[in-house]
Amino acid sequence: MDFTRTIYKILLESLQKQGFLFQTFEQFLKQQERKSIVLRHDVDKLPSNSLAIAHIENTLSIKGSYYFRISPCSFNENIIKQIADLGHEIGYHYETMDTCNGNIDKAYDEFCRNVEKFRKIYPIKTICMHGSPRSKFDNKDLWKKYDYHDFGIIGE
Repeated sequence: MDFTRTIYKILLESLQKQGFLFQTFEQFLKQQERKSIVLRHDVDKLPSNSLAIAHIENTLSIKGSYYFRISPCSFNENIIKQIADLGHEIGYHYETMDTCNGNIDKAYDEFCRNVEKFRKIYPIKTICMHGSPRSKFDNKDLWKKYDYHDFGIIGE
């Protein structure tokens, strides 16, 4: 398979020609359009590559959803701002059950701090769990005790 940026742009243009509408995850949760596509990008590493993809989408008037982890390899305030300035949605790619070794209360406190850190840059409304295949913890277990809606989050 060819995963170059050139081929990605050709794919997006082809989908547009077929009448597909691109929505951010937040837009999709609020109003699902027929023939819609949600471009969800998990920024685990190399945020500069995500910025390049965000520029390609922007040139085609397409908006995507970019989920950043809080880890140093992902969280880059400057790049997050640039992607948001291109009109894309920013979300939190959380993994606090992993980082807190399954301690749900500690994980919740860390989640709260991280949401506030993101919201100093962008008013996040959606989140998605980061999965760590080697971890014995499931990050979604955080919501067995707590409710992400308390943060104004509309979807997980």
